[in-house]
Amino acid sequence: MKAFITLFFIFSFATFQGVTAQKVGLDKVKFFEDTSVISATITTNMVNLYRRKDKTGARFPGNLSFTDIDGTTVNDSIALETRGHFRKANCSMPPLKIIFNYDSTAFTNPLEDLKLVNRCKNSETDEQCLLREFLIYKMYNLITNMSFRVRLLNINFVDNTGKKKTLSEHGFLMESTKSVAKRNHCKYRENGKLDPRDADRMQMATVAIFEYMIGNTDWGVGSDHNTKLLISKTDSTQKPYVVPYDFDFSGLVNSNYAVPDPMFHTTSVRERVYRDFPKTIEEINSVLDIFKAQKDSIYNLINHFDLLTSKSKKEMTQYLDEFFEMINKPDQVKKIFIDNARTE
Repeated sequence: MKAFITLFFIFSFATFQGVTAQKVGLDKVKFFEDTSVISATITTNMVNLYRRKDKTGARFPGNLSFTDIDGTTVNDSIALETRGHFRKANCSMPPLKIIFNYDSTAFTNPLEDLKLVNRCKNSETDEQCLLREFLIYKMYNLITNMSFRVRLLNINFVDNTGKKKTLSEHGFLMESTKSVAKRNHCKYRENGKLDPRDADRMQMATVAIFEYMIGNTDWGVGSDHNTKLLISKTDSTQKPYVVPYDFDFSGLVNSNYAVPDPMFHTTSVRERVYRDFPKTIEEINSVLDIFKAQKDSIYNLINHFDLLTSKSKKEMTQYLDEFFEMINKPDQVKKIFIDNARTE
């Protein structure tokens, strides 16, 4: 992914003249603010990638190429690194990280290694699930700046041995944690375990209510699971901010491989569970006001996203309807977010 970003911005601001060209700085923020889809080709040994997909940290040399918005062709050597746990053992294609070969580039200020989120298996259902998760990141961007930005790609995976057919699919690149921290005048805290009661109260409530809205229980601040912690650079008394990621087990995505966590005694990932400790009703209503204000924008993301099928749009909007109807009922708000808040 770094290759994508580095090359994309250089060519957006200057014509590439070869390795002797003048190096150009990158604008990491603008890359993830751009809503256009990048068409890219990743060439690597797909045979080895499939064979060793369950080995976390395994690296495979490859090449990344794409055409930027000005029609300039970009090529760079990269490395693909397998990552993750559940999906690499249960999916055809493992989750990947794209790593630049910095010595081969003519660029300054390269981006950090970036996660590439790709679909689990080669089916239309899995394609729709990936697009749904992409939109969830976009939804959370509307709620708070303390969120990961993403960029959609149309990728051709080409096997350099010629033994595998070219695989075409969508995927998306995730902004690095350090970039999220920098945008918010924070630094990334490497040790991610934290008692949720020791996090910033309003941000913690925002995370928990968002996870409830999308029907996701696959996260935990105390266990450092699918959350990152940011620390303010300007206020030493400020409690850590929680930033969530990985939403593919949510009810709003409703993937084939997602199963409910037994600890919550639910029968489907579509069943919502609120997972925060008690807040005051004033705090809860203050956060819910943000969601209400962004309701139309959230629905517009779904309804105006042409890559989603009409079935996906209907399922997603109906699922969200339940949430938005509930938060307009004071008795339901009290029952779910106050009376049923965590006690331990």
